[in-house]
Amino acid sequence: VQLVESGGGLVQAGGCLRLSCAASGRPLSSQNMAWFRQGPGKAREFVARILKSGDTTGYRDSVKGRFTISRDDAKNTVYLQMNSLKPEDTAVYYCAGGGIGQHPQDYDYWGQGTQVTVSS
Repeated sequence: VQLVESGGGLVQAGGCLRLSCAASGRPLSSQNMAWFRQGPGKAREFVARILKSGDTTGYRDSVKGRFTISRDDAKNTVYLQMNSLKPEDTAVYYCAGGGIGQHPQDYDYWGQGTQVTVSS
């Protein structure tokens, strides 16, 4: 499975962005998918996940109520809608597939990442 993220950029605090992760090589409908992020000098951390059923999602506490993960299996794409962005959300965001947990080692497939920078 190849994953390609897009939609990152520079935004002011309080703004919003929508990240996309386009998959190829295997139907997305067969995969649990997740978003992780890695800030400067920090370890990669779980952000959100969505099971292949599409009706079960999970989020890290700091993004609950602000971020929404969704999937469009017809387009083979997973999204991360990010609202009310904060400077501490600044990171490279990665799409991941083929796992179910909240640890990077749980996932088999990774995209190259997209930079999100939130200015104060």
